[in-house]
Amino acid sequence: MKLYSYWRSSAAYRVRIALAIKGIPFEYVPVSLVANGGMHLEPEYEARNPQKLVPLLELDDGRYISQSLAIIEYLDEVTPHPPLLPKDAELRAQARSIALAVACDIHPLANLRVMNYLKDTLQVADSARTAWYHHWITEGFAAIEKLLERYGTPYALGDSPTLADIALIPQVYNARRFSIPLENFPRITSIAESCSKLDSFRTAEPERQPDAIG
Repeated sequence: MKLYSYWRSSAAYRVRIALAIKGIPFEYVPVSLVANGGMHLEPEYEARNPQKLVPLLELDDGRYISQSLAIIEYLDEVTPHPPLLPKDAELRAQARSIALAVACDIHPLANLRVMNYLKDTLQVADSARTAWYHHWITEGFAAIEKLLERYGTPYALGDSPTLADIALIPQVYNARRFSIPLENFPRITSIAESCSKLDSFRTAEPERQPDAIG
């Protein structure tokens, strides 16, 4: 199994966490999103993933799966233990809801290709792009914080991490990287602290990846 990944990609970060929780061995294949204009845009990679995005999971038989949440649910189905979704149907839905709030409502508005489009094509000033980034993460976190307030547990929805935590932690990393204040999100920061104590989350951290740049 191969994971095509970029160290700072939060979507790839999610999959790395899931693989580590499951204890699934894989080959890390770096795909730089910045070097030489971006390796993800090269024809060889596009042939593997027409979306030209990371992550991409290559199975042992040569088939490919794209999109982080689809990859994570695939991993959960083929390697059921430990589970990444709660047994309770309502909590399973909540885990997916939180993960989708990150992956569909926050991340797409502030990922690298959007920020580059704002900069290079629309000529948006640095200060305005920073304000854009801060706005969408802060607004998204405000909603997620309220959802998480219902559950006074070490992790998002219980005593062990789920898909919700896997999606949330990379976005917390991004928020901290861009100096977004998190004082108004005590549940989110508490969950991040719990996850930071787990080897599975530490192993997946961007700075620990083979293609990490200091």
